[in-house]
Amino acid sequence: MQAVASFKRWLFRLYGPEVAPIILTQRRVYVLPTRAGLAFATALGLMLIGAINYNLSLGYALIFLLAGLGLVTLLHTFRNLVQIEISPGRIEPVFAGDIAHFGLRLHNRRKQGRFAINLNFAGGDAVSVDLAPETTTSINLPLQAKRRGWMRPGRVTLETRYPLCLVRAWSYVEPDMRCLVYPRPEVSPPPLPLSATGETGGARSGKGTEDFSGLRTHQPADSPRHVAWKAVAREQPMLTKQFTGASATQVWLDWNELPTGLGTEARLARLTRWLLDAHAQGLAYGLSLPGRKIPLGHGARQLQDCLEALALHGD
Repeated sequence: MQAVASFKRWLFRLYGPEVAPIILTQRRVYVLPTRAGLAFATALGLMLIGAINYNLSLGYALIFLLAGLGLVTLLHTFRNLVQIEISPGRIEPVFAGDIAHFGLRLHNRRKQGRFAINLNFAGGDAVSVDLAPETTTSINLPLQAKRRGWMRPGRVTLETRYPLCLVRAWSYVEPDMRCLVYPRPEVSPPPLPLSATGETGGARSGKGTEDFSGLRTHQPADSPRHVAWKAVAREQPMLTKQFTGASATQVWLDWNELPTGLGTEARLARLTRWLLDAHAQGLAYGLSLPGRKIPLGHGARQLQDCLEALALHGD
């Protein structure tokens, strides 16, 4: 298997991420007939046999005309890809499980247009594009982000069957690009737990006061600090305390104060959801992770820094 992989890398000149701009030279474009092309060639062969058997001059003329058409089609299909320049474009971070869009810029240096060019990642949907003469066209290639961290999409396949679908020309490129994938937020987390005392907690209030607002049914993911232990001691069902605090404006989210039963990915999912909730409420928030602490702040840049820290945790 190692030898086969090495042979494929040599044959298709796959040497890892490439520096932009990537130019599709003649050596990088490969051509093979399609099923329609094979059927076309088979039909020409049968016609040639018939023309030879019956000595049909017009049959020879038709066969050579169609064969010439096939050769011209091969040339046009090949030229439809050669000398295209590819460069990475803009790539926005996404959450795990969402579709990442990798931007690519395609530059056509020729005075002729290029048509019906399909691009896709392995396992991704294809995008079809036409390139106007001497212009740069931007496209986005979709690919699902399966897990958090830096995501490298791998090689891009460019192919075309223009103009008659008798021949397929294709090439492989691997632009040097990556997408940051944030942890997927927890779907039904506990409410953002603002502490009434300002002490260390899964999230704690830096200032402002909170009032006890009532009890609700305990969920396994709730922090032990909010459990109504007096009710448990009276052999009542386990309940969780709820607080309100309209004046609270600061929140600390602490990895170490989450329930001990949560795994790493579950902790990251909960912290991600709480970060989004705190940002939506206009709170100033900070994040404490093992080995890293982000001070209090607010705004889009603060959210980006915190989400990036969660995405790269453990890397």
